[in-house]
Amino acid sequence: MNTVPVVRIREAVTCSRCRESLFVGEPISLDARNFEPHASQSDIPLLIDFWAPWSGPCRAMELEYKRAARNLEPRIRLGKINTDTEPEFAARFAIDSIPALVLLREGHEVTRHFGALMASDIRRWVEGWLEPKARPG
Repeated sequence: MNTVPVVRIREAVTCSRCRESLFVGEPISLDARNFEPHASQSDIPLLIDFWAPWSGPCRAMELEYKRAARNLEPRIRLGKINTDTEPEFAARFAIDSIPALVLLREGHEVTRHFGALMASDIRRWVEGWLEPKARPG
């Protein structure tokens, strides 16, 4: 786990071990190996896209989710969980419809949304939940 001071988060920060960029403006694939460090051990909120390769709406939202990652990182980490290869996560989060977006902060669910969204709608939805003054009801 890397520690980056808040004042440096918008810089091109790299991993202290492998020297690769920590934020590349792309969603990361999440699985049993890397889920907890991103979900529970990070101060950065995590937006998860639960998806499957056979789902038309999931495929339609894929490019929009990538666009959202470019706009939201490094303030928010975007991840993807393939419900076909990681069914335990779909069960853990009671995902019964895809695509499903789940927003976590410090390992706790903040909100969720079912259905495909455009990049601008993803950004507006996430930012609305993370801004203290603008948090919906």
